Formats: sequence, C-alpha cells, structure tokens
Amino acid sequence: MTGTLLLLGANGRFGTNIAKAFKRAGWQVRGFDRARDDLDRAAAMADVIAMGWNPPYHRWAAEMADQHARVRRVALRHDCTVILPGNVYVYGDQSGPVWDQDTPHRATNPLGRLRIEMEAAYRDEGVRTILLRAGDYIDTAASGNLFDKVMAHRIGRGVFFYPDRADIPHAWGFLPDFARACLALTEARDTLPRFADIPFPGYTLTGQDMAAALARVTGRAIRLRPLPWWQLRLAQVVMPSIKGNFEMRYLWSLPQRLDGTLLDTLLPGFQHTPLDDALAQAIAPLHQSGVATRMSAQTAR
Repeated sequence: MTGTLLLLGANGRFGTNIAKAFKRAGWQVRGFDRARDDLDRAAAMADVIAMGWNPPYHRWAAEMADQHARVRRVALRHDCTVILPGNVYVYGDQSGPVWDQDTPHRATNPLGRLRIEMEAAYRDEGVRTILLRAGDYIDTAASGNLFDKVMAHRIGRGVFFYPDRADIPHAWGFLPDFARACLALTEARDTLPRFADIPFPGYTLTGQDMAAALARVTGRAIRLRPLPWWQLRLAQVVMPSIKGNFEMRYLWSLPQRLDGTLLDTLLPGFQHTPLDDALAQAIAPLHQSGVATRMSAQTAR
C-alpha cells in the first residue's frame, strides 16, 4: 500500500530518513514550506502526515502545543494518519527499567509534561496516529545531537564521552531502522488501533557496551571519559536550548529498555541493522581520512 506522504520538517534528521524510506518504497513524498505553503491544502492531498517539526528545547513551551494542534486539526479534517516520533521523556525519573506501550506516563518535569499533554491530545481527539517511541537516536550524518556533537566528536582519537555511569543500560534507536519501521507500520495502518503507541526497541547498551562496539568498528581501543557537563553549562549562554539536556540528564542514570514485543507482533521478521554496522555509519562523518578499511566498507552499504 503506497500513497502520498506530507512531510513536515523535511530537512531534519527524522525527516531526512523518513523521506528516503518512503521514496524507496514508491511513495510520493511532499515537503512543506512553512513560509509559503498552506497546511490545510497540503493535507488535503495527503494520505499520511509525518510530523517532523520540533522546536528547540527552550521554545517547546511557547511553540510545540500550537504546532501539534494545527497538525491534529488538518489530520482530522482530511482523515490523514499522523506518524508521530515518540521519545522516553513521558515516563519520568521513577520508572523503568522496562518500558512498553502500557507503562504509565508519569513524568513531572516541564519537558516530560509537555510531551505527555501533546501525545494525549492526539489520542483524546481521535486522530489516526502511529506513535513510534525510541530512545536516543543514532544517525548516519552529523546532525548536532548529543551523540555526534558531544559524545563521539573525538572518536577519531579513540575517546568516547559518556554522560553518567558506564554500567547503566540505555535505549538507542538507529534512525534508518526507525524510518523503515514507520514505513512498514504505515503500510499496515488499516490493521492498527486508531491511536497506536508502539515502542521501538533498537539497542539497549551500557556505556561499556558502546565502547566495546566502537572498538570493534574502529579497530582501536576506545577510552571512556566523563562527559564535561560543565562545558555544556557554560555554552548555555549562547545556546539556550542546551538547558533541556540538563533537565533530561536523569535519563542517563536511569536503567532503561524499550520492550519490542508489540513491534515484533505487528512487524514479524523486522530486522534491525547489526549494531556494529549502525555505529560504523554513525561515526564515519566524524572521522578523519584515516578510517579503517572495514569501516569504510560498512559505511558504503
């Protein structure tokens, strides 16, 4: 089943991966220019809306609710399904270690509450929604997130910075896999509940697991070092969005795993990219020219 996808936020990392997956499967993918296009008219020509708009942390309170309200209105008016990328902010600092579609949303911090309210509005207003929920993203391009900008930016020197204790399991999602899962769920949308909240298991890794995998990929020892939070605190003066990283810092000290049972039931046979291959693609843009032959071969796939 193919159709027309309206992609909001086509230049972001979610949007870029969604566009590739859907175009490859034969869908017509339409971008949206917020300065010129009319959302209602664009939605009228779409079967599915991929919601990739995401303001910086420091503008969530002012902008996020209105953005999603606009999308819900046009989705209901034109009976579009909305693909909504979810995160783990909704669970709160007393939850875990395993999260599934029935885990209560009990976050009390501002960013977590905003996510809870936004997601609940899709469900309560009856919008056809596929909410796929992942942990922190691993991407194939340097997109300015915590992984590539702070944690792995010195991987070429054999250093990987970690935000908290290196023995605590943490949830990760490889964006190309996440996009493929969004595609497969979208093509099976007639079989899903009207509001489908689906955990995406991805990889569950401690910092030690991540360092070991990076060592395999690079062919060299990887030294784990504490992430310099003090540098991020200083950077808040010129980059106010960094404050959100401090608010969500507790997630790095909270053992966590996203349960994949529901996704396995809905998409039997779905194959996740092997971890080493995903990491090879993720760190390739961060490396200097002297990359190991094995990594170059994996990245070219």
